[in-house]
Amino acid sequence: MEELAELRNYIQSERYAEALLLIDELEEMSKEDKLNKIHSHAIILLLHLIKQHAEQRSSRSWEFSLANAIHQITRINKRRKSGGHYADEALLRESFQEAFLIALKRAFLDAFEGKFDELELEAKINKDQILEDAFSLLQ
Repeated sequence: MEELAELRNYIQSERYAEALLLIDELEEMSKEDKLNKIHSHAIILLLHLIKQHAEQRSSRSWEFSLANAIHQITRINKRRKSGGHYADEALLRESFQEAFLIALKRAFLDAFEGKFDELELEAKINKDQILEDAFSLLQ
């Protein structure tokens, strides 16, 4: 809220160039927050896809988590007033690539009741296929 008080001060002082710079900064902060939330939900989405692919099975709780993650990513990424999205496909793919490593680290604790380490679990899956499955679910 400090930024809004500062913005008000700039406008009241007719310091429009500084106000516009602050608006740009606020927009960037908002977008970064959206991208961080998308990244968190991407980890959950990928975690369950990794477990599904590795174990060749699913569960109702995994299905619910997948559906919820997809819903949240879609909802967060949508620009309400202006339409469009905060993250285009390229930015989403980059975020999912980063999220994959974290999801894999979490998945090895759960998949096969933790019997395999991270490298052994990674050998049982196809990373590219999982990422493509994640994107097809978002469509």
